[in-house]
Amino acid sequence: RSTSSRFRRLFLLLSQDQDKDYVGFATLPNQVHRKSVKKGFDFTLMVAGESGLGKSTLVNSLFLTDLYKDRKLLNAEERITQTVEITKHTVDIEEKGVKLKLTIVDTPGFGDAVNNTECWKSVADYIDQQFEQYFRDESGLNRKNIQDNRVHCCLYFISPFGHGLRPLDVEFMKALHEKVNIVPILAKADTLTPTEVKKKKFKIREEIQQYGIKIYQFPDCDSDEDEDFKQQDQELKDSIPFAVIGSNTVVEAKGKRVRGRLYPWGIVEVENSAHCDFVKLRNMLVRTHMQDLKDVTRETHYENYRAHCIQSMTRMVVKERNRNKLTRESGTDFPIPVIPSTTDTETEKLIREKDEEVPRRHSDPTLEPHSDPGLDPGADPEAS
Repeated sequence: RSTSSRFRRLFLLLSQDQDKDYVGFATLPNQVHRKSVKKGFDFTLMVAGESGLGKSTLVNSLFLTDLYKDRKLLNAEERITQTVEITKHTVDIEEKGVKLKLTIVDTPGFGDAVNNTECWKSVADYIDQQFEQYFRDESGLNRKNIQDNRVHCCLYFISPFGHGLRPLDVEFMKALHEKVNIVPILAKADTLTPTEVKKKKFKIREEIQQYGIKIYQFPDCDSDEDEDFKQQDQELKDSIPFAVIGSNTVVEAKGKRVRGRLYPWGIVEVENSAHCDFVKLRNMLVRTHMQDLKDVTRETHYENYRAHCIQSMTRMVVKERNRNKLTRESGTDFPIPVIPSTTDTETEKLIREKDEEVPRRHSDPTLEPHSDPGLDPGADPEAS
């Protein structure tokens, strides 16, 4: 017992000596981590592109959920008359104690009409509305529980049936690249051979640069990062646009059950990096760059919108001050009376009668002027 108590005292003395050189702020990351996990995270993802490119299937494959249970499929005739709509699907996902509120913003009807002139306008308006709502909440009195519905990323689906970007693709991305992080997706990659995929990727990257489209730029690696991480980051940059395949069907391949598509000539595996870029896209969106997408939205796109709003408000204030200054310099120190919108009908009637009486009095000199009711008409004015 005496030996154990001696060891205990020695341990306490050693820990006290260590505490002298240990302040404790090294635990700050743990405190932030606990608080963040308790609060939970939110992420808003927009998917855009014409119908039939596998947007819904890819989203379900990415997050292993079924967000489109109640979706109604339209026939060809209904698609022609359909206008661009904005629909939101929100789902709460939990993984190893970490909660994520995921919001998927879909754009059904985009690019399906015969005339697609400015069909992206409703999408741009929606993004601006979310910025405006956040700006109002941020400028309000109660800023404790502000909901962040700003769009953090837009997956834009490019059709594999063509020679590159269509005019609609170019116009859409140019209209939105200053408002949201655009990640281009080459849809239905299983309809192309590996050589065709490589050529099409190169062509799309070339046209994106040619038309001055600003897509999401991956941040540069820090100098202290290991070589494996730098290599993965470079592979992500080289994969743009991500050639993806979506499938929620489980098939059997080489004795293993995998998600993929079964064809007469073989199986295309969704999560096989040799078949498509699905795993790279998922890693980028969820595991490595989700926070950076949110940071770029907050620090770049939202700040640009906020600065524009403040500049507009400042211009209005300066204009009002200049107008008031001109009013004071013109000698009108008193406030200008505001003319009421509704006129008094009795006053208007009296004025009309007086106006009619003046020409009559000039045409007929026998008419006497109206006497003052307070004076006697026959009284001598000098008598008073």
